Amino acid sequence: MTFALHNASDNERTAQDILAAFPHARVFALHGELGAGKTTLIKGFCAALGVKDQASSPSFAIVNEYRAASGEPVYHFDLYRLKDASELEGIGFTEYVDSGHYCFIEWPELAEGLFSEDAVHLSLSAQADGSRVVEVEG
Repeated sequence: MTFALHNASDNERTAQDILAAFPHARVFALHGELGAGKTTLIKGFCAALGVKDQASSPSFAIVNEYRAASGEPVYHFDLYRLKDASELEGIGFTEYVDSGHYCFIEWPELAEGLFSEDAVHLSLSAQADGSRVVEVEG
């Protein structure tokens, strides 16, 4: 499944489509280079889930917690600055991804093997015209 994001308004619609395509999925791993649009797409997921707080990258905090319209927590991870998978133990990473709540993970490569095989993987890439392409593998 592939999506093209031509402008910021495409993110929420695309996020809604992905959530609808994977209604039982709760862990979404976002892969891509710096500037590929991972954080922006997660903002779209948060909007689609009715999060009222402003979603932002948790680069230094590693994880941000938001509340969906349903009252359920939504977790947003940014693992970019971590150097070793053992650092994930200190934040209780596996408890988050096993919680049954939505988890969106930027730079998930360090955590491979720490979340279930049914995680949805999204590969984002920036295009020369400024648009983004999202390839989804569930």
